[in-house]
Amino acid sequence: MKLINKKIATAVLALCAVAAHAQTKMTLGHNAAVGNPKHEASVKFAELVKTKSNGRFEIQVAPAAQLGDDVPILTSLRTGAVDLSANSQGAISSVVPEYAAFGMPFLFPTLQTAWKVLDGPVGQELAKHTEAKGMVVLGYWDNGIRHISNKNRAINTPADLKGMKLRTPPDPTTIDIMQALGADPQQIKFSELYVALQQGVVDGQENPLMNIWSSKLYEVQKYISYTSHKYEMTPFVMSKRSFDRLSEADRKIFHEAAAEATQFNRKASLESDQKLEGELKAKGIQFNRPDLTPFVKGTEPVIEKWAAGPQGEFVRKVVAAARAAK
Repeated sequence: MKLINKKIATAVLALCAVAAHAQTKMTLGHNAAVGNPKHEASVKFAELVKTKSNGRFEIQVAPAAQLGDDVPILTSLRTGAVDLSANSQGAISSVVPEYAAFGMPFLFPTLQTAWKVLDGPVGQELAKHTEAKGMVVLGYWDNGIRHISNKNRAINTPADLKGMKLRTPPDPTTIDIMQALGADPQQIKFSELYVALQQGVVDGQENPLMNIWSSKLYEVQKYISYTSHKYEMTPFVMSKRSFDRLSEADRKIFHEAAAEATQFNRKASLESDQKLEGELKAKGIQFNRPDLTPFVKGTEPVIEKWAAGPQGEFVRKVVAAARAAK
């Protein structure tokens, strides 16, 4: 009997050891091209989780909208069909409207100013709103300060934008900004943007330099104007259903990996802005720096509209925090 009990105990221990080392596979989707800081940080996060968990978790990164664009990925996240996403500020605002507050025009003069606000009480409050909608914020990554590119002319005043067909994401704040400046915003999937510019469906678009570079939009554009009209974050979020299945120890691993990947992403984003102007000029892009005074004045009604809207209280908090951080 003692021998049988010993064999049973040995078998149980062996099964426990196998279970402890069983590998869990997860998916991480985003819409950026390979080489973009969003993708590189996603890969970094996957590597960190695998290392910190001794190989128990393998996260498969699917770039370039392989799992769908940002909005459908959010639906998949909330149902648990996709585990993680480096998503977009505009798309997630359709589910968590408070994100729109960070899209107010000319709110953040530098990336560091935005990070200071995101890492403070306002960012913590935003994370609570996000969790209430079925997603857990693991980090606020960076998607840069946005500028306008087009194929026709340098943008020196808002008048230069009058009637110009500009692609924007399906983001209400960006649409409001472009309309306030006289442009004709068109919503086209980012994965379809290159062809839309190539075929003349739209004249231009607005994005940070890193997105213009990694998606080779310089091949179908001629001018980039430093309008700096809007900052955008990349919310790095996890399905709450997937997160809730993790043990406390594994949740700690995911948070630690995300914190390291966030710093990796922000550093890459900052460095890309510093080096890409020269590389884009070498590709034939012409740059100009307009006086932003009339652009700021022209978009003041956008802030007033959103401050008086349903999320007005949170908008005012973000605007106040941004001004205090400058």
